[in-house]
Amino acid sequence: MSRHPSFKPPGGLTKKRNVLKRFERIELLRKRGVWKEGDRVSSLVKTKPED
Repeated sequence: MSRHPSFKPPGGLTKKRNVLKRFERIELLRKRGVWKEGDRVSSLVKTKPED
């Protein structure tokens, strides 16, 4: 059963996420120079999303 279109917020889902998926965290850490190829994928450091 689907929701009626009138329940959607105007402009769609534009909420900012504060939790990143693992691959997003790795990309961000790679950009910052903290994570290198071959490092452990588990136990990653905490990261804040880019603004």
